Amino acid sequence: MFSKIFPKIHAEGYKFLVIAVILTIILYTFSNFLSLISLVLTIWVYYFFRDPERIIINDDNYLISPADGEVIKVEDVSGPTELGLENKKFKKISIFMNVFDCHVNRTPCSGKIEEILYKPGKFVNASLDKASEDNERNYYKIKDLQNNDIIVVQIAGLVARRIVCEANKDQDLKQGDRIGMIRFGSRADIYYENYEPLVKIGQTAIAGETLLAKK
Repeated sequence: MFSKIFPKIHAEGYKFLVIAVILTIILYTFSNFLSLISLVLTIWVYYFFRDPERIIINDDNYLISPADGEVIKVEDVSGPTELGLENKKFKKISIFMNVFDCHVNRTPCSGKIEEILYKPGKFVNASLDKASEDNERNYYKIKDLQNNDIIVVQIAGLVARRIVCEANKDQDLKQGDRIGMIRFGSRADIYYENYEPLVKIGQTAIAGETLLAKK
């Protein structure tokens, strides 16, 4: 029960939390009002960097959500040109993470990471279509246990300024393993083949728990 109310936070959050606490203490000596605002900000920093445990289905007949947030796209597309997959057809689901969502990302399936590719870019609103092509982003090309290509893309948003990768090329993953996070508002795209989508636009997804697609 305690861990649900006060979940652990991601390692990336500690320095921001310490800065926020120190700022609150300093402001308290000058202004109760400003210190109250800073206290609210400190609570939000803790909340933003939360890293709660999730209940993983551990069933490779399903793809689970790599991110918390709102499903904003479910469509048929060509694969990412950055990975040389532009001539291959995929289904794609896009999930928008606002600044109140948990930003820890997870792998949708078990498998091996064949490639990780980071692309610097702009910081336009992550809910816009052009964010997939223009924004800072990080690609994970995963080969699942049935030899399907599954691609997860972390896309920085309007406020985000750093994508954190916590996985390595050739790493073996179990479904739901953490692969990284994005700081302060962002989006995750998942490209997949040989699965059928289970979600609709407007649905809320929970990383590691929501079933996105089924074989």
